[in-house]
Amino acid sequence: MAQARISAKASEGAQQQPQHQQQSGGQLRGRFYRSTSMADRSSRLLENLDQLELRVEAFRDAASAMEQEKEILLEMIHNIQNSQDMRHISEGEREELNLTANRLMGRTLTVEVSVETIRNAQQQESLLHATKMIDEIVNKLLDDLEDAKMRLMSLYGACTSDVPAGPIDQKFQSVVIGCAIEDQKKIKRRLETLLRNLENSEKSITLLEHQKSSVRQSCNSKQD
Repeated sequence: MAQARISAKASEGAQQQPQHQQQSGGQLRGRFYRSTSMADRSSRLLENLDQLELRVEAFRDAASAMEQEKEILLEMIHNIQNSQDMRHISEGEREELNLTANRLMGRTLTVEVSVETIRNAQQQESLLHATKMIDEIVNKLLDDLEDAKMRLMSLYGACTSDVPAGPIDQKFQSVVIGCAIEDQKKIKRRLETLLRNLENSEKSITLLEHQKSSVRQSCNSKQD
């Protein structure tokens, strides 16, 4: 009887061992499956982040374009208000047009667009240096308009990849190279705006001088 029970236990143990091995194998297969699944998830997440990075850059580019559009609109409104045509219309018409221009400028200024540029310490220092160099010229515009224009053109020549029309400021060029790419673009745009405004001012001055000359000639003719 005892021998029969021992044989039965042995037989039961022999039957349980394959089941245990089968369960262990199932656990191994389960662990291997989970590992593969995590790799898939990681790949999908990385792909999603890559797509989001493209959208973020597109978003920043769009915001930067809006920033530029705001600058252009303000400049255009300002130019209209200070144009020669505004000086050659009646006082009532000029007042009405200025009211409209001020309203448009006010509405434009209500739009706040700001794209922050990520800079390291060296890029920040370069930006401050470049800004200071431009400001020094702008502050002396009234002292010598022609000299200021030539200096601004030399700064602009240092920012463009095109062949410059005149000499370039090598010192300014080395400073701009140290700036962040986005700051380099903004510096170039600022110089373009300054040069456009100077050109418009020169045209206005030339036109005024021409008108004064015509008036003098007319007066002289009448006296003769």
